[in-house]
Amino acid sequence: MRVAFVSETTAHHADGDDVARLQLLADLLAERGHDVHVCCAQWWEGQPDTFEYEDVTYHAVTEERGQRWFSPKAAALVRRLEPDVVHATSRTPGHVYGARWGGLLAGAPVVCDWYDPHDASDGLRGRAYRYAARKPSSVVAPSRTVKTSVRECGGNGEDVRVVPTGIDMDQIRRAVPGEGADIVASRRLDGDANIESLFLALAEFREYDWNCTIVGDGPEREGYERQARDLRIDDRIEFVGDCSVEERVEIFKNAHVYVHTAEKTSFALDLLRALACGCVGIVEYHAESSAHELVETYERGFRATNDEEIVECLIAAGDLERKAVDESFAEYDHDRFVEDYLDAYRDAQDDAGLL
Repeated sequence: MRVAFVSETTAHHADGDDVARLQLLADLLAERGHDVHVCCAQWWEGQPDTFEYEDVTYHAVTEERGQRWFSPKAAALVRRLEPDVVHATSRTPGHVYGARWGGLLAGAPVVCDWYDPHDASDGLRGRAYRYAARKPSSVVAPSRTVKTSVRECGGNGEDVRVVPTGIDMDQIRRAVPGEGADIVASRRLDGDANIESLFLALAEFREYDWNCTIVGDGPEREGYERQARDLRIDDRIEFVGDCSVEERVEIFKNAHVYVHTAEKTSFALDLLRALACGCVGIVEYHAESSAHELVETYERGFRATNDEEIVECLIAAGDLERKAVDESFAEYDHDRFVEDYLDAYRDAQDDAGLL
């Protein structure tokens, strides 16, 4: 199958869970022998309009991000590529226009990846989000929480399918426990990380023998480190900064409890990895976070609404046995992830054929 991704921004341009997910999908499709093309802003050096990297072909629609005419140029490029399916993203909703027109000209259906919740009430940008929610053949979201956002933007709920981001179960099975603490949390340390909820709970939990590892970096790291000092628990907490996926998995394999307190999360990928590594999961519920979806039916998962309840969950988690791997999360493996997308592509093609 020939797949044309339309995404001005890629993982080669910027960090982001959404572009990392697209990169994972493109790589997995290429590994399976599919013909994968990415229509994007140029990120490689030199003048060639196309650049092949790790079996994926990148096409420079514009020389840099943010330039005018990306959408119509992408439409013309998609037509020339003659793909079987066009895969758009909602990161820049106006570009879905180009992806759809390119798909119409090439006779290919459009599947839109909708990773983050969006507000459709804001002028022209809101209008573009409403278009992106309604016009593709299908919309894919990483969680039910994000699916609700698509529906609020006017999308038909029956046309929105949930595909969680995949994890590498073979890597998790092979990994050996690394250095780290009994309790772990990981995330970009920004204003939405809400690590203070965990710290307040740990301050009340001080009579127990525990230590904690915080994985991640960001603009609020110094503030969180100061909070740990103010609560006089900094001697039991280690901030290790950014870590590779391999390093995080080793930390999770060593830990007993993973705590997720972030206020905004489209998909809690590290929580999923930690659960697969055998960690007990504790999630503080927030309306704009999907993390609770991973533990709401899981016997080794707990939900809390404040730091006092997090303390109760930590006490209960201590009574649960340690596990090296939880095979029940094999259903989130990379193979299932790519197969779910291929099903979405095939269904979109079938629907287009009927029309």
